[in-house]
Amino acid sequence: MIKVRYNFRPATSADLPLLREWRSRAHMIQWWGPPEEDDMEEALSDPHTSAWIVELDGRPFAYAQDYDPHAWPDHHFAHLPPGSRGIDQSIGEPDMLGQGHGSAFVRQHVERLFAAGAPAIGTDPHPDNARAIRAYEKAGFTIASDPVETSWGRAILMECRKRV
Repeated sequence: MIKVRYNFRPATSADLPLLREWRSRAHMIQWWGPPEEDDMEEALSDPHTSAWIVELDGRPFAYAQDYDPHAWPDHHFAHLPPGSRGIDQSIGEPDMLGQGHGSAFVRQHVERLFAAGAPAIGTDPHPDNARAIRAYEKAGFTIASDPVETSWGRAILMECRKRV
């Protein structure tokens, strides 16, 4: 079996038109809500967040971000050890959904974060987003909570810890 390798390149202000286009698509609005004018600019300028464009064979198809959950007071992943990262991601291109890319690029991103020293990773899909929950489980995450209300909306907390 050939292992697909994705390219993660830093997202920049030049990517804002693409990110806005992705955020306006129905499959994105369903889980992320209606796009706000400045939500992507905030993610790109936040010093606690690393924003990425995920590419396959040179084609951008997804957005990923990782962040320090200890940078926000009372963050729902504040219980994770220092150095841990939270992640959010979405596939922007509809033709890339349902083909295994989500779990595969999440797994690769988690491996990158572990290699950089993160001891644990948290992600927080909406409890009704069965596709995302399955993808995270395939990528090595386990469910760590019942549904909870967070500052960013309803979520189920999932965690992946580095194996020693």
